Amino acid sequence: MSDMKTDLPALPDGWVWTTLEEVCLNPQYGWTTKAMAEGNLHLVRTTDITSGNINWKTVPFCQEEPSEKTKYLLEDGDIVISRAGSVGYSHLIKNPQAAVFASYLIRFKPLIEERYLAFFLKSPFYWRTISEEKIGIAVQNVNATKLRRIPIPLPPLPEQHRIVAKIEELLTNLDAGVAALKQAQAQLKRYRQSVLKAAVEGELTKAWREAHKDELEPASLLLERILVERREKWEAEQLAQMEAKGVTPKDDTWKAKYKEPAKPDTSDLPELPDGWVWATLSQIGRLDRGRSKSRPRNDPRLYGGNHPLVQTGEVRHATGIIRHYNLTYNEKGLKQSRLWPKGTLCITIAANIADTALLGFDACFPDSIVGFLANPLHCNIYFVELFMRTAKEKLERYAPATAQKNINLHILTEVVLPLPPITEQEQIVAEVERCLSITDEVEKTITAELTRAERLRQSILKDAFSGKLVPQDPHDEPASVLLERIKADKTEHQGEKPKARRSPKPRTKRVKHHNSDQMRLF
Repeated sequence: MSDMKTDLPALPDGWVWTTLEEVCLNPQYGWTTKAMAEGNLHLVRTTDITSGNINWKTVPFCQEEPSEKTKYLLEDGDIVISRAGSVGYSHLIKNPQAAVFASYLIRFKPLIEERYLAFFLKSPFYWRTISEEKIGIAVQNVNATKLRRIPIPLPPLPEQHRIVAKIEELLTNLDAGVAALKQAQAQLKRYRQSVLKAAVEGELTKAWREAHKDELEPASLLLERILVERREKWEAEQLAQMEAKGVTPKDDTWKAKYKEPAKPDTSDLPELPDGWVWATLSQIGRLDRGRSKSRPRNDPRLYGGNHPLVQTGEVRHATGIIRHYNLTYNEKGLKQSRLWPKGTLCITIAANIADTALLGFDACFPDSIVGFLANPLHCNIYFVELFMRTAKEKLERYAPATAQKNINLHILTEVVLPLPPITEQEQIVAEVERCLSITDEVEKTITAELTRAERLRQSILKDAFSGKLVPQDPHDEPASVLLERIKADKTEHQGEKPKARRSPKPRTKRVKHHNSDQMRLF
């Protein structure tokens, strides 16, 4: 224990500080083979241990090699720890289904109560220690040398059993409560989806529509007026441009250049409520991509001014309205971009597809976001945002299966939505806000309870490994005696190896392994 930290807290009588290497057999790195479709050995990866329970149905297979099989086969009671990526996560292996473990995992074989050690590796003290041991920048990692130095408070063996039993009792009750809270969260999510579905299908305002049917202008007339005004605005803009150039049109042939927005294909669309009509996004408003002309985009000369720059992440994490941003453009940055007005509907078209939110302030955004604007007298922008939430899954299907998923502006121009009369749009928005505000309050309560449950979990583990969870028994054999016996058992199991002078390391030779495209080091 020469590497033991000197600032460790005092322990109860009968306990001792030890290290991972003293209470386990020598650690072993995992296998470097690739996961592949054929084979009959499960290959446990770092991603398989982060959830706390291994789902063997999702663990991939690898090809079996008899010469390697025994060395890497997982056994009941093994503990594997992730050394990269999800650094420090651990799992106690129970009932392994013919499995080996991947190279970014390290296996330890406990010589004490294995569940005691497994719980310790989830405790606050362990996580503080592992955080100090992390190294690396892009991918933090630890190695076996660092892991084996981790200090462990060791109680007498009977007390280890009592601690495990108490932890399991308390966490079983806690886990049941957490499961109920998560089930309630899932029900809230389904309720939100059902509210949005009912809203855009007209069910949410069915009674209201019937009560006000004599007051509502049909959406077909609304759409017709939108299209007429849209064309008139285009013609006025064209005339203004010609006038600025000193050009007077001889006739109206120039009007033929006007491009009508895409019309909806209603051949396989369901019937709408009375007074509603199908329309495309490009018919009811204007769509355009954000702008960021400068290359490289991270040029520091563009940033640090007073103009907010909204990115896809801010759209994704907004709850309807974007209220926060991390970057700003200066005047140089603004000049090569575009300032969109407050209330613009932002639609992401790259990375995370079809996330939507409204600008809560004037802002710029890059071409990975599309802005949508509409005349508020004709179209309630909040209603369009509600509809886009229901269309997100369908729009994601248009994204090609590439590393950087994306859709284009043309796809959005042809998105078809149900258009109610303007007053009903406003009523729908009010009803949705009323329903979802209730769910938001419940969601906040559930989130707070889940946070409290996690704090309670950590408190239980903290008490367990500081000797406060169960009473000590003075008749228990001291942990120091247990530790000496463990050392003797390790010597017998692993054999004493005489210390020898180190010789220079031989150069490694790269050899291509049979039946595999992967290069192995021997």
